[in-house]
Formats: sequence, structure tokens, C-alpha cells
Amino acid sequence: MSPTEIARSTAKDLAAIRSSKPLIHNITNYVVMNETANAILCLGALPVMAHAAEEVEEMASIAGAVVLNIGTLTPDLVDSMVLAGRAANAAGVPVVLDPVGAGATRLRTEACERLIAEVDIAVIRGNAGEIAILSGGDGEVRGVESIGTYDVPRAAAALADKAACVVAVTGAVDHVTDGRRALSVFNGHPLMATITGSGCMSTTMIASFAAVQPDALLASAEALAAFGIAGEDAAGRASGPGSFHAGLYDALAALTAESVAGKARITEASA
Repeated sequence: MSPTEIARSTAKDLAAIRSSKPLIHNITNYVVMNETANAILCLGALPVMAHAAEEVEEMASIAGAVVLNIGTLTPDLVDSMVLAGRAANAAGVPVVLDPVGAGATRLRTEACERLIAEVDIAVIRGNAGEIAILSGGDGEVRGVESIGTYDVPRAAAALADKAACVVAVTGAVDHVTDGRRALSVFNGHPLMATITGSGCMSTTMIASFAAVQPDALLASAEALAAFGIAGEDAAGRASGPGSFHAGLYDALAALTAESVAGKARITEASA
């Protein structure tokens, strides 16, 4: 697809989200729960945060997509994630994994490895350090932040092959690959890195687009472009991180098919 065709597809899928309002089931971290719920609502989908093992299978099976985010991890939560992921798989519901802080502790790395082994993941969305570590390479994650520089396309392709899924690496330029095909997304703004939860919000955007777009590679790139456009629009009216944070919700809600089609910057890249 040409960049113009991808931009048009992004606009079409944004309209589909707003018309169908898919339910996005999040098993996520307590730091960003409010932020991700608001982002999903502003985009046009419907969020639910259901963590209890007693209900996650039922909720996942009726969702449009499921997000597994390990930001505030406990062993019991991993068990719930496996149950939800398997139920989603059985129902044909895409599962998006956010490996927050993978590599910072053994618990986080092993939890991700278990989820990848026991659940059919559609998309893994992480920062460069997290993706490098999960691919089997060297990486450094301090807390939940990526430290150092990486060969992002190589690490992403290696993890895509290892996990048999799409891998989306967010940064100054977002890189999305399934190991064979690759797309680069050039939308976004540096202020997005100054607020808590922007990475987690990008994961929920991917899940929302994956609920209406069956091609997980395309859904991921479209979502990151739409979120990046909202970041650009919010930054143009912000005086700093605080006003940017509030403005980001307004910008997501104000996205239109026309603005997305005109502003999306997605190009094919080397896998």
C-alpha cells in the first residue's frame, strides 16, 4: 500500500471505531488506568478494566480486543492475564501485550515470556529496551524506561519471528513489523514523552484499531499515527506537560477522518 492508501485506511478505521464502539478489555496497571480509559473513550471505543480471575474469561470473550499490561505486576495478575488471553484466543479476539519494564526484574521478564508462550499474542507494543530484551538480545531498562541505543528494526524483527506476532516499537519514530513487512510512523511530538502513560495509551490505541482492522500490522501503524497526530495537535496548544496532558484527550476526541487522512505519515520500511 502507498502512504496515501495507508492514510485513507487509517481514516476509514477511525470512523469504524466510532461507529461500532468496540469494547476494549484492559488488564492493566494502576498508575495509568484512568489515562488509558479516557484515551479509549476519546478515541471512540469503550474501555473496561476487569482484573479478577473470576470474570476475565467472560469479559475477554465479548470484547473487541484485550490489552495485557504488566506495569504493576503481581503473580495473581499474570494468572488472570493468561485466562483472559486464552479466552480471547478462543473467541477470535486480538490480544495486545504491553511488556512494561521487561528486563528490569526477573518477574517482569518471566511474566512476558509466559504470556508469549501460553497466549496467541497479536501485537507486542513496547519501547526499544523492552523489545531488545524480549527478542533475546542485550538491553537496559531502568524502572520502566529504556536506556541506551538499539538497532530497533533488527530487535523488532527478531521478536516478531520469535513470538509469531506483530511488534510495535514506539519512540521518536515508531517501527512496526511482523518480521516480513515493516512500517514506520513519523507522527508524534516530544511532549508525549513528558507525561505518565503515553506508552500505555498508545497500546490501547493499537487495541482499539485492532478491534476493527484484522491486519495487525496495519492496525498498529494506523493507531500510532492517529495517536501521534493527536499529540501534535495538543502540543500546538500546550504551554507545558500539564496542559499538554489535558489537551491530548481533547485532541483525540477532535480527530476526524479528514484530519487523519491528511496528516498521517506512515511509510513502508525494511523489516
